[in-house]
Amino acid sequence: MITTLSIANYRSLRQIVIPLANLNLVTGANASGKSNLYKALRLLAETAQGGVVRALAKEGGLESTFWAGPEQISRRMRSGDVPVQGGPKQQRTRLRLGFSSDDFSYAISLGLPIPSNSAFSLDPEIKRETIWLGEQYRPASVLIDREGPVIKARQGRSWQVLSQHANTYDSLFSVIADPINTPEITSLRDSIRNWRFYDHFRSDAEAPARLPQLGTRTPVLHHDGRDLGAALQTIREIGDYEALDEAISDAFAGAKLSINFQSDGRFAIEFAQYGLLRPLSGLELSDGTLRYLLWVAALLTPRPPPLMVLNEPETSLHPDLLPALARLIIKVSKVTQVWVVSHASILINALQQAEHCNTVALEKQLGQTEVAGQEILDRPGWSWPDNGI
Repeated sequence: MITTLSIANYRSLRQIVIPLANLNLVTGANASGKSNLYKALRLLAETAQGGVVRALAKEGGLESTFWAGPEQISRRMRSGDVPVQGGPKQQRTRLRLGFSSDDFSYAISLGLPIPSNSAFSLDPEIKRETIWLGEQYRPASVLIDREGPVIKARQGRSWQVLSQHANTYDSLFSVIADPINTPEITSLRDSIRNWRFYDHFRSDAEAPARLPQLGTRTPVLHHDGRDLGAALQTIREIGDYEALDEAISDAFAGAKLSINFQSDGRFAIEFAQYGLLRPLSGLELSDGTLRYLLWVAALLTPRPPPLMVLNEPETSLHPDLLPALARLIIKVSKVTQVWVVSHASILINALQQAEHCNTVALEKQLGQTEVAGQEILDRPGWSWPDNGI
């Protein structure tokens, strides 16, 4: 389980350190930084997929993602005694992403390359990557350390160079693949690759989830929900079918969900509701009902990931469905770590009924995203391996 997330110099996240639990609820007013925090987490996930540089390019390049405010915000700036202004930079500009866990922890630092005549001179470079054992970074706990093109692994009291010429645009997860000599890299890479993000389920009239689709066993719902019928049937056959039926009846009293297997191998949804003489097809379902079924299929996966991130799951759902969705999320958070980004008060209040719910309320001060009410002593211990260089 991830116990701490730290982001530095990414858009409004100048320096933020967040404690995490099994169930994490991120809230805040519009423009408080919820989306930036979500995007930063996705960037972290891209390191294990080999796509962090491309992901930054899609955001307009590394330089456009840097914190745009002053390097330091003084107390007098906060109080309004002096205007917000910058000065000579004391540190090199770096985008830093990292997390700690009770197993392996990881941090990456990205910066701009030395100016050159290359057509790719604006591509970000990975300046530092580090994997260490345990939650707190200490030089003695470092297992894998990467500075620029050089990647080395600890071997007892000495270091073994794994690569001297690694491309600075490739994460060490893409360069080193040796489960025997560097099991920490393989373990951490596989764990990050299994993180799941759900933020856009289609529910329009032409959404694939509404139509019969060819299907095979589907333990993991596609991020856009296209294989809904197959995913629901997979839960019924090899997953927690009782939890599936309970989630349906909790939201729709007297309703029954079934999957029609057509002769051509297509799976079609049939949703019978109390008072109707025939079940409704996917084309007849309301946007909210379809989205609720999509969330059920995603959350009750027979293959729980180490981390599941739900971005504004309340979208298109009737307020009456939100308590049932919250109960399902709470149930799932007991077997996998869940991160929910929401601004729906009904969903927020329902999730906060769980004793293990960790609420992270964000606010903005002088353009900087902060955790509301977090004082210095409340912040989890965190040190960047590059010490700000």
